[in-house]
Amino acid sequence: MNKFIFSLAMLSGFFISALSMAQSTDIILSKPDLNSGKPLMSALSERSSAREFNEMDLSHEHLSGLLWAACGINRPESGKRTAPSAMNWQDVQVYVFLKTGIFFYNEKDHKLVLIVEGDHRAAAGSQDFVAKAPVNLIYVSDYSQMTKASEEDMEFYSGINTGFISQNVYLYCASESLNTVVRAWVDRDALHKLIGLKPKQHVVAGQTVGYRP
Repeated sequence: MNKFIFSLAMLSGFFISALSMAQSTDIILSKPDLNSGKPLMSALSERSSAREFNEMDLSHEHLSGLLWAACGINRPESGKRTAPSAMNWQDVQVYVFLKTGIFFYNEKDHKLVLIVEGDHRAAAGSQDFVAKAPVNLIYVSDYSQMTKASEEDMEFYSGINTGFISQNVYLYCASESLNTVVRAWVDRDALHKLIGLKPKQHVVAGQTVGYRP
């Protein structure tokens, strides 16, 4: 009996450890389905901001499509993305807040790289819905990418380049019947520390995504 209990405890510990590892690793995203969703004109007609979200996690297919639409690589031969950027600086990077952790979207490999473990969604914005919505995107501009630009121009371009990505997310959400809203009300200093950003990296805005209630 004692051997059985010991074996059962060891087996339980193994499964708990395996589950912990599964929740604390990078996420390899599936190839985006380029034939999904509604036509562009229909998506434009339905594009809107919404602040009500179902708490259900996004499917892997929707998470993959969402991030690829945001700023995925659509021309592998040149490494250019679905969203334009001035001088092709590609200064804006996307950090994804999920229940399991904070991830960096590596568009070159189309995967999520774990940055911080645990549920930190509440830190992604000040509105009540942010903490419970399944996905929060934080847009970060790396000023070091903007070579030969003044500080004033860097701030200007970071806003424009973030806007391009945000609109891509809006259109994807409209096409797939998801709710989304872009948010400027974020604690930039706190996020800078939480994510572990470098001095030249600046939080620009956030955007919340989820299924409709």
